[in-house]
Amino acid sequence: MDKSPLISFIIPVYNVPTDMLCNCLDSILRLSLKRDEREIIVIDDGSKFSPLDALRDYLDDIIFLRQKNGGLGCARNRGILNATGRYLQFIDADDALISNQYEHCIDLVRFNEPDMVMFDFSRNESSQKIYTDQKLVTGRYLLRHQNIKATACGYLFKATILANLRFTPGIYHEDEEFTPLLILRAGTVLQTDAEAYFYRVRSNSITKNPDLRSTVKRLNDFKQIIYRLYQFSAGIPGSDRMALLRRVHQMTMDYIYKVIVETRNRDYLDRQLEELRKKGLFPLPDKDYTAKYSWFRRLSNTAIGLSFLMRALPLMKRER
Repeated sequence: MDKSPLISFIIPVYNVPTDMLCNCLDSILRLSLKRDEREIIVIDDGSKFSPLDALRDYLDDIIFLRQKNGGLGCARNRGILNATGRYLQFIDADDALISNQYEHCIDLVRFNEPDMVMFDFSRNESSQKIYTDQKLVTGRYLLRHQNIKATACGYLFKATILANLRFTPGIYHEDEEFTPLLILRAGTVLQTDAEAYFYRVRSNSITKNPDLRSTVKRLNDFKQIIYRLYQFSAGIPGSDRMALLRRVHQMTMDYIYKVIVETRNRDYLDRQLEELRKKGLFPLPDKDYTAKYSWFRRLSNTAIGLSFLMRALPLMKRER
């Protein structure tokens, strides 16, 4: 009989206020999981001040690891290395689980044993949503027929489907590369619209840094992820390749959008489009993925359309 914990919760921490971290831990401890059914791994990724003193009351319930700062991907990889649970759940230290909704995800795991459970997020710390579930599908089907949430925190998944998959260290947008490859490995996925995860929006997030150097690095990291996924898709079977290519094409659209709204520089945009063209990723292929993709493809494939996007998209973003 397998005596491993049912779920390992992996929580990277880097300069997060300790009250938020404690709130995150409390949300896990409120779950119905018995102590031997859960494993909580906190990885302090070289915070300026260690949160350990604030965690004295939690030490019997957590595994605390500290390492030299290496970024979110490195911290999560360290958590994977130390996890012994049958299922893994990533949680950002400033977020929390919405306990009554997450209980449903646990029930789905107990009674169905899928490779993956996908759930919804909320901007509120509590939710009384009446949720519905969809039928089991393969990860390949999911990628082929719908858009996905890139954040790795939106999935509770079996540790065994990881194999050698890890986060690429030292980059922004590491979830964009990790998540589609993880989903592609899932033989059974259960989707629920239970709002099981509280996502906190913080103004000082590294992804919101307006510094030009940070902006260029974020854009370049995102572009390199697209290239790696595109290259990976060339070496996998046809059905898997078509599923992953949908994600690649959607990300290419997102990349063009990001270049426009974050740089507002037509010369820079033209250079990026020419590079995408040489890689075989532009013009965007004529696919009916979504209505947004279809109209964006048509506009971005003409000089007049690009000029319109350069004027309209930054204004639309400001008004949101």
